[in-house]
Amino acid sequence: MNNSFSKSYEKAGVDVTAGYKAVELMKKHIARTMTAGAISGIGGFGGLFELDMTGIKKPVLVSGTDGVGTKIKIAFIMDKHDTVGIDCVAMCVNDIICCGAKPQFFLDYIACGKNYPEKIAEIVSGVAEGCVQAECSLIGGETAEHPGLMPLDEYDLAGFSVGVVDKDKILRPETQKAGDVLIAIKSSGVHSNGFSLVRKVFDVNEKNLAVHFDDLGKTLGECLLTPTRIYVKAITRLIDSVEVKAISHITGGGFYENIPRVLPQGISAKIERNAVQVLPIFDLIKRSGDIPERDMFNTFNMGVGMMVSVDKNDADKAVEVLKSAGEEAYILGELVESEEGVIIC
Repeated sequence: MNNSFSKSYEKAGVDVTAGYKAVELMKKHIARTMTAGAISGIGGFGGLFELDMTGIKKPVLVSGTDGVGTKIKIAFIMDKHDTVGIDCVAMCVNDIICCGAKPQFFLDYIACGKNYPEKIAEIVSGVAEGCVQAECSLIGGETAEHPGLMPLDEYDLAGFSVGVVDKDKILRPETQKAGDVLIAIKSSGVHSNGFSLVRKVFDVNEKNLAVHFDDLGKTLGECLLTPTRIYVKAITRLIDSVEVKAISHITGGGFYENIPRVLPQGISAKIERNAVQVLPIFDLIKRSGDIPERDMFNTFNMGVGMMVSVDKNDADKAVEVLKSAGEEAYILGELVESEEGVIIC
């Protein structure tokens, strides 16, 4: 039994016993994420994980860290906290898989004005769900009360993940050439980027978020809080099936910032504008905020969560593999000789 408590610290705004209760409440969620490599329970000073090196000759660790951004404000207003954890995991693991790595474990960090155990457990339930989707273990984390630094009922959430890839199987974007095909993998919505602009466009409050839009098929709040899609399983299957040359995670900065990150010198991505399957939420944002289309493509994913580059001879098979893995995928364009980076026409 834990006999740790401090009345003096509690008077200063930090209730350590609430932290212990939160840990007890989240244990059942964390248990769902345990994979074979997880060899320690939560509560220690470090999370232990044993890497399975079967079939890996030269293991390379790949790490990623991120948060949920101001999307978390939507969760505050709607008092719904069980999905932002999925976003947190997604933003980390979707980056890791861009070089061909497989996420192994995840840790979260929650800073809050006041530790409400049930709310913290709800947040962690989302983190656990994200880890289950990404097939990685939640082996640790931290919840910190910051009285006086943020409002009592608010929190921030960030995460950290580590993956592994055989050095000889790291994706090589430099092998891309003109004529290679770009394949789009559909997003689930706005994901976790651009929410400062989203909140300005809709002047988000409880009333506005409750408005139902027929073209969305749900309320604005429900649509905006849709968690980021996690692509780990589909991308893993794709890499095992065809030669993937490069992968772009379309996050903050949209097409114009993220795609060039994997383009070799002298090669640009030529995207057919009419081929982009823009989700209704982006049409609504554009219309409501009178936002130029160029800015939309430079801020949001526009319905494309990931973009994959393959040889033209592998394109049809790649789309087929992604669809069989449960993703909506389609050919979006091709690579061309140019210095422009991204060409949308």
